[in-house]
Amino acid sequence: MNNNPLLQPYNTAPFSKIENKHFLPAISKLIAETKSEIDAITSNSEAPTFKNTVEALENTGEKLERATSIFFNLNSAETNDEIQKIAQEISPMLTEFSNDMLLNEALFERLKTVYNQKDSLNLSEEQQMLLDKKYKAFSRNGANLSEEKKKELRKIDAELSKLKLTFGENVLAETNKFELHLTDKKYLSGLPEGVIEAAAQTAEEKEKKGWVFTLDYPSYVPFVTYADNRELRKKMAIAFGAKGFHNDALDNQQNVLQIANLRHKRANLLGYKSHAHFVLEERMAETPEKVKSFLNELLGKAKPAAQKEFDELTAFAKELDGIDRLEKWDGAYYSEKLKQKLFNLDDEKLKPYFELKNVINGVFTVAEKLYGLHFEEVQNIDKYHADVKTYEVKDDEGELVAIFYADFHPRAGKRNGAWMTSYKPQQIKDGINDRPHISIVCNFTKPTASKPSLLTFNEVTTLFHEFGHALHGMLANTHYPSLSGTSVYWDFVELPSQILENWCYEKETLELFATHYKTGEVIPMEYVEKIKDSATFLEGMATLRQLSFGMLDMAWHGSDPSGIKDVKAFEVAAFDDTQLYPDVKENCMSTSFSHIFQGGYSAGYYSYKWAEVLDADAFALFKQEGIFNKKVADRFKGFVLSQGGTMDPMELYIKFRGQKPDPEALLKRAGLL
Repeated sequence: MNNNPLLQPYNTAPFSKIENKHFLPAISKLIAETKSEIDAITSNSEAPTFKNTVEALENTGEKLERATSIFFNLNSAETNDEIQKIAQEISPMLTEFSNDMLLNEALFERLKTVYNQKDSLNLSEEQQMLLDKKYKAFSRNGANLSEEKKKELRKIDAELSKLKLTFGENVLAETNKFELHLTDKKYLSGLPEGVIEAAAQTAEEKEKKGWVFTLDYPSYVPFVTYADNRELRKKMAIAFGAKGFHNDALDNQQNVLQIANLRHKRANLLGYKSHAHFVLEERMAETPEKVKSFLNELLGKAKPAAQKEFDELTAFAKELDGIDRLEKWDGAYYSEKLKQKLFNLDDEKLKPYFELKNVINGVFTVAEKLYGLHFEEVQNIDKYHADVKTYEVKDDEGELVAIFYADFHPRAGKRNGAWMTSYKPQQIKDGINDRPHISIVCNFTKPTASKPSLLTFNEVTTLFHEFGHALHGMLANTHYPSLSGTSVYWDFVELPSQILENWCYEKETLELFATHYKTGEVIPMEYVEKIKDSATFLEGMATLRQLSFGMLDMAWHGSDPSGIKDVKAFEVAAFDDTQLYPDVKENCMSTSFSHIFQGGYSAGYYSYKWAEVLDADAFALFKQEGIFNKKVADRFKGFVLSQGGTMDPMELYIKFRGQKPDPEALLKRAGLL
């Protein structure tokens, strides 16, 4: 135990010293230590005060928090069978511990005493928010329940923690299990040279002849976008859409039903009508009714445009290849062909200008111009994989702002998608501003023998998106870790990420980093114009797709799911208003919808669209004053990026913008007005 690196003092995560065997004993010991810290609060004979109860509670479990963030980040970015097995043990332990704390009567009584005196305590706005959050964490999670109901709640939470893990493990296993192995060159028709080279490299790694395509995004997306062979596109699309839907050991249908039902039962137990009612009480949107009316309002605006675009795409496919009925595996392929025809622009033309190394420098330059941040790659910070890059982030005065980790390429032990996370939160304690350690994880095309990593434009916006989240974490400047950085209402958390994507479409930004990887030539102006012109290409269909995900999420979580027997049939009904393509009977989205069944987006998927309203409105101010205008950037940093969850998000937004967000800004940008 003494030589367990997770129990020794460390500043940055000691990845190279950690072995899998260290996790369970370390986390068990740190849970016990945190329990002792809580006992010290409840056994304090002095009357409860803000300092000896609320602040004391905020300061418990710091080491536990850090150890678990290391563990769960590895379980997403560099996992293996052993780590997954450990996760199945650790998750229920943490859930039980969380319940022990939230259902601790003595602790809640002390909190309640302070909460009931809050008006006379002369607290700062941030202290008031902390007290409010702590009190609600208890009252919303069963502190007022009877003993019998508390027992029931514990049982539900333990089951949920295991089910969510199993769901994610099944999706990852399904992703890794499938491969399309081709040995005849004729099947590669239409595929760009870089994609073919990457597939040859994958085949070589798997000790096979020919080419191997997988369900990892950098392999899957180009295949269904460019492969001329319709049957093979179909095979890939069906495999991608059928993850967790094979009635086998990796099937997720029962997991989905159990998760939805347990969440509903939990919400009822706590006095809420549904899981969505429970979740949305702590969101800007407030109620499921508001979310549904928000989604329906956008649907009303987007559907006619989407239908018109779909009809045009269908006509185009018929004219080009005599296709009578457009299927899901045709969408990306003919969209790309139509885009090339209309704008004479395709990703393959753009990719040479988006070398990963340059795009990283580009996003760093944007952060420097807006917020005075300087990134220096350093080699003395421990990492969990050779692919990971580590940076020190400093301000204009040379003071440390953050440690930044970036992990860019797919691997077998890494789940699909892109996300931002933190290894250490920011806080101001005892007069010291303790700076955060922030990480982003993506899945971009790997370099090949002949080419560096070249990104599609979509991958460029993904990098900017995750980096926007990272800035929210890095620029945090609050006293309490639970209010710091991205610890904000879920439908506000996407504002910093989504607003940064806007810079990718601006000439001033592209000229900073979009240079040809061979010649160094800056991206031609005509390409920049085309990127801007094509930004709203098929935007109606894209909006409808996002709305369909939000509506499916609300369908699962907004009412009683106990009558649902057939996951697929339920999903088809939920998609009814947003469906353009014919349904594919072999496919089911819910069984791999990790955002809502494994991640934290349950009853919250709408927040991407909600935050788009905020980001379109906020960026309109940057456009008006200049995209690198220091005054506007200072306001955004001062009122949004640095404030975390210290105030109501709408108040923060109004302080930055001077007004409430205008939904028209989004519709205008999307070309839907």
